[in-house]
Amino acid sequence: MGNVIELRGAVKRYDNADGPALGPLTLTVEEGEAVAVTGPSGSGKSTLLNLVAGLDKPTAGTVTVGGTRIDDLGEGGLARFRRERIGMVFQFFNLLDDLTVLDNIVLPAQLAGTARGKAAARAHELLETLGIDQHARAYPGRLSGGERQRVAVARALINRPALLLADEPTGALDMASGRDVRELLIDLHRGGQTIVLVTHDLDLAESCAGRTVHLVDGHVALDRNSGAGAVR
Repeated sequence: MGNVIELRGAVKRYDNADGPALGPLTLTVEEGEAVAVTGPSGSGKSTLLNLVAGLDKPTAGTVTVGGTRIDDLGEGGLARFRRERIGMVFQFFNLLDDLTVLDNIVLPAQLAGTARGKAAARAHELLETLGIDQHARAYPGRLSGGERQRVAVARALINRPALLLADEPTGALDMASGRDVRELLIDLHRGGQTIVLVTHDLDLAESCAGRTVHLVDGHVALDRNSGAGAVR
């Protein structure tokens, strides 16, 4: 298996900060790995996620995802790359309330040029797998937090991304819904999905990821294989 993520000497500086928000950082994530990124607020977790997602560019160094140097891409190329190769799940779902569950899920596929019928078939497949097919015609506001996060996961997976990024995916959920999403992430990883999970929840990190990368002041303070959540 090859590397899905390669950061080589990646640095991110912001104009109003004394030092770099991240790095220099060298980090790789292999295909099929589930990696939890932890650390205190301001440690660089969100900056790292934004670099990997192509939402921000490094000040120095390189960022390669799925064999593509994304720090070399322009805005149009980055947008296409994200649609086709990266799935993202956020703490607050980021669903469009005026679209049905089905329409929320198929939207990224249609933006990537997939025919509506093919996208809808893929969406129903995901909804059934995630146990929420009965909500296909509902609107997000009618669903529980856990159900909305499952819709967000289905939307993230619609284009069969090489990489799933999850930013505090249980942070806005009650305990029961959080357990459901945790089990979902474990199942996705067991199915071979490469996942990078940013979280403050150490229990979530231990249960979902076979490897934990702990950041402090923009640098890796700990990088260890936990064994928990690992696929063998």
